[in-house]
Amino acid sequence: MNKQTTVRRIITTDLPVLVIVLFAMAPFAWMILTSLTPTATLNATGVALSPIGWSLDNYFRLIEQTSFLKNMLDSLIIACGTVVVGLIVSVTAAYAFSRFRFRGRKLLMLQFLLINMFPIVLLILPLFVLMRRSSLLDTHFGLILANATVAIPFAVWMLTSYIGAIPKSLDEAAMTDGCSRLTALRKVVLPLTMPGIISTGIYIFITAWNEYLYALTLGGRNVRPVTVAIQTLIGEYQIEWGLLAAGAVVGAMPATILFLLVQRRLIGGLTQGAVKG
Repeated sequence: MNKQTTVRRIITTDLPVLVIVLFAMAPFAWMILTSLTPTATLNATGVALSPIGWSLDNYFRLIEQTSFLKNMLDSLIIACGTVVVGLIVSVTAAYAFSRFRFRGRKLLMLQFLLINMFPIVLLILPLFVLMRRSSLLDTHFGLILANATVAIPFAVWMLTSYIGAIPKSLDEAAMTDGCSRLTALRKVVLPLTMPGIISTGIYIFITAWNEYLYALTLGGRNVRPVTVAIQTLIGEYQIEWGLLAAGAVVGAMPATILFLLVQRRLIGGLTQGAVKG
């Protein structure tokens, strides 16, 4: 009976899951193999599957012949700036929504939810006009503000659930001891909400790092994040697939490493914030 149950589980669960995982990972594996194959070999025989034909030539060319390192620095500045702006606004807004009852509270929360229901492309034109009139077009700060428009609504909903689960009596006790409202927020609420803040910050960073549409429309010659820089590797008459794959691997590496390092905290924090309140 146990043998039949094991065989049935392998056939009905393990094998289908394995096929799905292989199907999902195959493009990434092929991209890595392409980046390790020299251009001459790639044009002659295709992707080299054996380690004998692998080389780091595409990565050296990516660093020496392009401005990819500067583009990665642009993406890092934009992603970190979006995290700072997004968390500052989201923490204070979430604290206000969870601690105060005022007219229009539910309507404002609903508006935060509705923003995420509209495609990002609808916001590009008004944001472009605002950035141009404010002289923020093609600047790091302009892209930080644009990415924050997407990050803040989700972060407010997440952190409102976290802070709402913290008893108000802790705030009241701190203010009874002489703390102001902001001091109680900083010394009492923030330490207890730190897992949710870290989870939300990681989500904002990964989203801002991988963002493409705002970077393409609101960026340009001075500020060019990684997602746009990879597109510039596509020539007018030919495509160097090895160089393009190397750029994709290097561009995805920071967000991938960050996710692998903190995946337990991220998944646990998102789940905890979703069920609280």
